[in-house]
Amino acid sequence: MTELGLPEDIMACLFDLDGVVTKTAVVHAAAWKETFDAFLREREGERFRPFDAGADYAAYVDGRPRADGVRTFLASRGIELPDGTADDPPDAGTVHGLGNRKNDLVLEKIRTQGVEAYDGTLRYIDAVRARGLRTAIVSSSANTLDVLRAIGAEHLFDVRVDGVVAAERKLPGKPHPDTFLAAAHDLGVPPARAAVFEDALAGTDAGRAGHFGYVVGVDRSGQADALRAHGADVVVQDLAELGGRA
Repeated sequence: MTELGLPEDIMACLFDLDGVVTKTAVVHAAAWKETFDAFLREREGERFRPFDAGADYAAYVDGRPRADGVRTFLASRGIELPDGTADDPPDAGTVHGLGNRKNDLVLEKIRTQGVEAYDGTLRYIDAVRARGLRTAIVSSSANTLDVLRAIGAEHLFDVRVDGVVAAERKLPGKPHPDTFLAAAHDLGVPPARAAVFEDALAGTDAGRAGHFGYVVGVDRSGQADALRAHGADVVVQDLAELGGRA
């Protein structure tokens, strides 16, 4: 292993955004809860079973493209909605309408609360780049570029494959490996020589499915065992634990 805590043959590092680089996973979880609870309350009345921002978020939503998260969670409750279209208004009774309602809430929370990065991650990325490894940001979020600019970190990544790029290229999202594979391809690095950094179970699933050289699980919410079960080779609470000094 190198002083970065990675196998010797790793040439590139592929980082998820929410929960790995930025402290926005909790913002997304809160927005999903507000969205789904309002939907379920309207549909089922006051005796509805609320969305669990811990367990439900981790199992059905975290790391997935927005519409996939809506479908997966609703399916867990035996609910099916028409897909609608990506430009559905947030009050539409469709998968995309519900997803757009959540996105409006996230953007409002980011505007009012700001965006904070994990300092340990930024220092680690600096160290990675100082040693000549290539870097990519790989996120299902369509707001990735705005978030990176908000924390002044756009320059830290050679490649960006996010929700916007995935839609343009028609790439399926996590847990499929396609977005990570696209990032490795764009960096000119074979998957076996790239490391994936993920806090979401869907993301570690994608790392395993893509046969990447190393998958680092980042445990921000006490799910270390689940991250290992879903494909992480190692689990840390902060990337500073891996070593590396810029």
